[in-house]
Amino acid sequence: MPASIQDVARRAGVSLGTVSNVLNRPDQVGAASREKVRAAIAELGFVRNESARQLRAGASRTLGLVVLDIANPFFTDVARGVTDVAEDAGLAVILCNTDDRPEKEAAYLDLLAEQRVQGVLITPTADLAPHLESLRRRGTPVVLVDRRATGPGQCSVSVDDVLGGRLAAEHLVERGHRRIAFVGGSSGLPQIEERQAGVVAAVRQLLGGEQTLTVLAPAALTVATGREAAAEVLALPAAVRPTAVICANDLLALGVLQELTRRGVRVPEECAIVGYDDIDFAAAAAVPLTSVRRPRQELGRRAARLVLDEARPDHVHEQVVHEPVLVVRESSRARRPDPDHPEVP
Repeated sequence: MPASIQDVARRAGVSLGTVSNVLNRPDQVGAASREKVRAAIAELGFVRNESARQLRAGASRTLGLVVLDIANPFFTDVARGVTDVAEDAGLAVILCNTDDRPEKEAAYLDLLAEQRVQGVLITPTADLAPHLESLRRRGTPVVLVDRRATGPGQCSVSVDDVLGGRLAAEHLVERGHRRIAFVGGSSGLPQIEERQAGVVAAVRQLLGGEQTLTVLAPAALTVATGREAAAEVLALPAAVRPTAVICANDLLALGVLQELTRRGVRVPEECAIVGYDDIDFAAAAAVPLTSVRRPRQELGRRAARLVLDEARPDHVHEQVVHEPVLVVRESSRARRPDPDHPEVP
């Protein structure tokens, strides 16, 4: 049976209050008593019941981080940023992976409420769950990560994904591409819809219409569905087949690259690829991928600072929006000659 605080007090020959002070306020205990208590703790192998102590205090020393897919390195990097800030504040992070499923998200939010976390950082599924508002009504700070808040009464940290989509499309048009595919997702995530909106706007402005844009909506944002999307592109008649593909994330782009390579299609000479997020694997691919870079760890750090700041009485909600940057690599460098269509300025 584990040693209790009472066992420590008896072994050290001091009161329970003295043991409690050594554990929580050691500066209020004389050196001799401190040493007796610490020696008793070491002899007995005592481990304090931190959960019980924190529950009595009304909150635990933890933050909750809820992400869509921890298999995506983007979220791994976001988590790294969150843990950097949490560790500096003496907090632990409970990581929850929803697999982009609302029912899993709701279950995790209930669990975090039971754990009395100090705050929740979340990249929500397509629809904002009522559980989020329930948490906030209980006084638990909630910060949206990679998602814009719907109003001024909540903190969020996101990226201008419309701009990101524009940057990708403008780059490919400048390289001479006139038939472009956008490989997105069917989950209805606002981030993906914004990237597609940016691509559509740029194509309409630079090429005069959307007829040159092919939109594919795979069931998920994974390498496997990227391979399937590439097969769909290659199955199109040569006269309308896209010569460049913009993917909603780098996992899709890696899948597209794998399938094109397997089919003997040269990248970028026959088909260029642009990904999104600029995860480490993008630069390390067999053909290094051009990608729209988002500040992954900084998203996590900024969100963690905001959720901790909500405890301050003078806290003001912020909706932070970062600008993405296009990182050009070999997968889109080659200029595609098109004698039938002059360069678009």
